[in-house]
Amino acid sequence: MTLATRYLGLTLPSPVVASASPLTGNVRHLRALEAAGAGAVVLPSLFASELAAADKREETLRAAGACNSPEVSSYFPVLPPDSQGEDRYLDLIRRARAALAIPVIASLHASDLEHWTQHARQCEEAGASALELNIHFVATDLTLSGAEIEQRHVDTVRAVRARTTLPLAVKVSPYFTAPGHFLLRLVDAGADGLVLFNRYQQPDIDVVRLQMTNAFELSHARELRVPLQWIALLHGRVSASLAASTGVHSVNDVIKFLLAGADVVMTAAVLLQHGSAGMHPLVSGLKDWLRHRGMDSLLPLRGLLSRDRAHTSADFIRANNLQTLQGYQPGAHALHNPIDAS
Repeated sequence: MTLATRYLGLTLPSPVVASASPLTGNVRHLRALEAAGAGAVVLPSLFASELAAADKREETLRAAGACNSPEVSSYFPVLPPDSQGEDRYLDLIRRARAALAIPVIASLHASDLEHWTQHARQCEEAGASALELNIHFVATDLTLSGAEIEQRHVDTVRAVRARTTLPLAVKVSPYFTAPGHFLLRLVDAGADGLVLFNRYQQPDIDVVRLQMTNAFELSHARELRVPLQWIALLHGRVSASLAASTGVHSVNDVIKFLLAGADVVMTAAVLLQHGSAGMHPLVSGLKDWLRHRGMDSLLPLRGLLSRDRAHTSADFIRANNLQTLQGYQPGAHALHNPIDAS
C-alpha cells in the first residue's frame, strides 16, 4: 500500500502535512513528525512586519542614546536590516533540509511587495522545497473595495512568482465575494497550490476588565465545512494543487478532505494538543481505512465526493442545503435555556 501523493509538483510519502505552528520551528520535532508519517512540513511563518518593527526599535534606541552620548552607537553592533530574525529563519530552513527527507516548505507573511519578494528569494537560496504565502490581511481600512483587496493579493502572488522558481502555494481566507473566481485569478498569477483556508485568530471582549482579549484558540472539527465545500467545488476544475486546512482533528477529517478532492491535508491543532505523536493516528488510521476497503492507494479515494459527482455546482449547493433542512429533527438539539425556547 502507498499513501504517496503529489503536491506543488513534489512527491510526498503521505497526504498528511504538518502545518505551520511553533512545533515546526524545532528540528527535533520536525524529525519526530517525519518519523510519525508526515508527508511534508510547513515551517512557522516568517513575519516580515515583526522584523521591520525590531529594526525600528533598534533604530529608536540608537537615536535616543545618541542624544546623551556620541559613543552610544558603539554599544550596538551594526547589523543589516532584518538580519537577526531573518538569519535564524534561513538557518532553520537549512538545518531542516539537512535533517529531513520529506519536503520542507517555508512560510512567509509580509505587508508590502518589497518584503514579499526579498524574503521569498532568500528562502529559495536557503534551500526550501517550496514556499507558502500566508496572506493574512484584515481590511480595517473601510475605504478599500473588494476589488482592491483582491488585486492586492494577485499583485503579491505575481511579484513573488517573478522572483522565485520555488513551487508556490497561497494560503488565503474564505472571506471573498466570489471565492472561486478569486482563486482562479491567483492561479493565473502564478500560484501552484491553494491552501484553503487561513484561519484568523479573532479577538474577544472581557466584560469584567472591559478590554479586548486575544487568547489563542485552537480550531474545532466543525470548522472544516467551509474548506470542505470549496475543495469539493474546485477539484478537477483548477490546475493548482489543493491543500485542506482548518478543523483537522481526526483521521475521519483527513478522509473527508481527500474524498472532497484535496491533494494534501494540513493540521496544526492536533499537533499542538498532542505533540508530534498526534501525527501517527492520522496516517495509520488512513492506512487502516484504505485497507479495510480494499484500496492500495489514494487514487480511488481522492475526489470521490467532489463537485464532479453532482450534475452542476448549483445542484451541489442546493442538495446540501435541502438535505440539511429535511434531515433536521425537531428537538434533536434541545435548547438549554427555556426562555430562548419561545
